[in-house]
Amino acid sequence: MTNAQRDSLFVLVKSLSKSEKRQFKLYVGRLGVNVDAKFLALFNLLDKMKLYNETQILDSGIVKKAQLSNLKAHLYKQILVSLRLNPVNQNIRVQIREQLDFATILYQKGLYKQALKLLDKAKSVAIDHEEKNVAYEIVELEKIIETQYITRSIPDRADELAMQAKELSAHNVMTSKLSNLSLQLYGMMLKVGYVRSDEDLKAVKDYFESHLPIYDIDKLGFREKLWLYKAHLWYSLLIQDFLSSYKYSSKWVDLFYENKEMIYLNPVFFLKGNHYLLESLFFVKYSSQFKKTLKNLEEIVKSEAFPKNDNITSLAFLYINSNKLNQHFLDGTFEKGLYLVNIVEYGIKKHRARIDEHHIMVLYYKIACLYFGHGDNKNCIVYLKKIINNKNLKMREDLMCFARVLSLVAHYEAGMDYHLEVQLKSTYKFLLKMNDLHAVQKEMIKFLRGLGDIYPGDLKNEFQKLYNELKKYEDHPYEKRAFLYLDILSWLESHLENRPVSEIIREKALAVSR
Repeated sequence: MTNAQRDSLFVLVKSLSKSEKRQFKLYVGRLGVNVDAKFLALFNLLDKMKLYNETQILDSGIVKKAQLSNLKAHLYKQILVSLRLNPVNQNIRVQIREQLDFATILYQKGLYKQALKLLDKAKSVAIDHEEKNVAYEIVELEKIIETQYITRSIPDRADELAMQAKELSAHNVMTSKLSNLSLQLYGMMLKVGYVRSDEDLKAVKDYFESHLPIYDIDKLGFREKLWLYKAHLWYSLLIQDFLSSYKYSSKWVDLFYENKEMIYLNPVFFLKGNHYLLESLFFVKYSSQFKKTLKNLEEIVKSEAFPKNDNITSLAFLYINSNKLNQHFLDGTFEKGLYLVNIVEYGIKKHRARIDEHHIMVLYYKIACLYFGHGDNKNCIVYLKKIINNKNLKMREDLMCFARVLSLVAHYEAGMDYHLEVQLKSTYKFLLKMNDLHAVQKEMIKFLRGLGDIYPGDLKNEFQKLYNELKKYEDHPYEKRAFLYLDILSWLESHLENRPVSEIIREKALAVSR
């Protein structure tokens, strides 16, 4: 049986809103298709199903097994055509493409003058909205038509088109080089994570500098600048230069505010830029600017003019709530952030088909940290188990590692001594397999393994030793990131001073803001 998450048609049908389903049925009606048509009957059956079941489809008598694949492909295509006709999906990019298609049809009918008139208008719109790839396609079609129909009213038409093609091609080549570099750096981030040594740093730096094209910032358009800032952002994150990541994520977001129409044409890039800006502000602990940026983002997303579709809604949920959790970590207001747990759980259930497993696990880790900061270690463990027990998860190992380390600390805090012993063994095996332990992780495991041999009266002294050891790595270029995942130093201070960890973090936040 085909898995529901793998059957593209079923996932597409389930992603449709009520209005989109209604429009599809109206579209089918306009086609003059019999209401008992097989593809419409299949659509209605899939719409009623909670889980994809091929046996149920075949038992319904709608279609024979040999014809099912073709019928599904036909239905899939008809749904896409219906969605394309929906005014909600008629953005500038789709409209330009439509005009290009219309001009192609006119050209094929020999109506050259009409085709050129349509193409000239579409080209102006494309250039104004930074759609230079399709603008280049338009110019190429204009050149083809001009070879068969020379417009005598513009003697220099051939030179003009040749110059336009050259300029657009140069812009597109620059965009391609910068987007390739950005994508490669992002791939490095997912595959190997942050740099861990001087050798890693040199390799990443050499790659970045050798692949960054020579450019004049004043001659770059919106799209080229966007990819340039993205490439610099990924490079900054890879080398753990968080001030630099703040600088380039700010440039990314400012680029949209300077070209406000691009916010509504490229809402996904706008959301992502704000997310990375907020992450960078979190890394550098710039709380006041963090709150201002998050507030601005929420206001724009809620505005009537901001585009609304399933993908944008899912991304907005993910980025806004993830950063709302980060805000409570910055301020040490863990108890005040507990209301977000139900919101996030509901959102994960609602948007699960459009949010990858890794990002869901990141949200679970943040919730676990929220409970840990609040002192609710049992709920902290519940959410960490969702990550640790996820056997199908393909995610960065560093997050899995910190989830296990936090689980050990939470078991210790909860007084679950037997479970702590079991956790220690499994965590130690996992970390040995990683063969990529940071010094901070090594010291934590060493401390937790030796807890059983420490007399109660000596415990505070051992906490002080661990604190002194870890404090050395707080500003270390390759070790400091460990404290972003789990504020171990504040936890140790809470034991040394016999105060809640939230109180310690809150005091630090207030000291930074002064």
